[in-house]
Amino acid sequence: MLETVVATISLRHPVMNASGILGTHREHISRLVSYGLAAVVTKTITPEPREGYNPPIIVELPTGGLINAVGLENPGKNVIKELVEEAKKYSIPIIVSIGGRNEDEFIEVAVEADMNKADAVELNLSCPHTKGYGVEIGVDPKNVYSVVKAVVSTIKIPVVAKLGLSDRVVESAEKALEAGAKGLTLINTIKAIYIDVYSLKPVLTNIYGGLSGTPIHPIAVRIVYDVYKETKADIIGCGGVVNWQTAAEMILAGAKAIQVGTALMRDPKRIVEDIVKGLSEWLETIGIKEISQAVGLAHKV
Repeated sequence: MLETVVATISLRHPVMNASGILGTHREHISRLVSYGLAAVVTKTITPEPREGYNPPIIVELPTGGLINAVGLENPGKNVIKELVEEAKKYSIPIIVSIGGRNEDEFIEVAVEADMNKADAVELNLSCPHTKGYGVEIGVDPKNVYSVVKAVVSTIKIPVVAKLGLSDRVVESAEKALEAGAKGLTLINTIKAIYIDVYSLKPVLTNIYGGLSGTPIHPIAVRIVYDVYKETKADIIGCGGVVNWQTAAEMILAGAKAIQVGTALMRDPKRIVEDIVKGLSEWLETIGIKEISQAVGLAHKV
């Protein structure tokens, strides 16, 4: 009932983690698997190790959600081998998230993922808080095309482009698909600031961070809806998914799978179980046998 295929990857149900939660060490993969996810996504990996920003790097907001500026901290591409090996022990698909400042850096990490038999790579073209990476590339459809094309031309495993909020996101999505991406992850966190009214200054050392969690969910659903409407692409919906209802919204808007991020910070196993169970019961209630039949249904009724 919940089996799905996205970007040529077969999943027993549509729930995976969002990049950025865990996924830079072998033990992180086993923890993610223990949550009951259908696939695991690594944290964003760059060619060389990167140190993140100084604390504080994560702030829980009184209005709901989080702002974080980790700074793409990661141990570099050499860790990919052990991450993939750990995922294969559990026979679970693993998607390697990749960050880079140019085509060569994306290719360098993608080749490492391909060589070690990862199931796919997810190109981080949307990080909102690390200068020279992510959203600075993804807001320009020409850059999206160039990076995706370069990676697709170099490796054999599927390429997924992760795009963020921008005025040209539909055009960027079209260019990613034109360049050969098998799927899209929509969206990343949204650039934001939180100011402490007593210290009179921004809380994060980087000043800017990425807003995640329930506050961005309606925006993420809108982006999934708009991109699916124009492209009918394989989409992984991401942004403020906290229960089966928010997951179902993503699916109705056009997502074939969903990623959960901020919600996994509290009782992650229960969150995943509740989403999976809730989606099954929802399909029965609306009289649909396979979740694939619900993908994009909001465009048809």
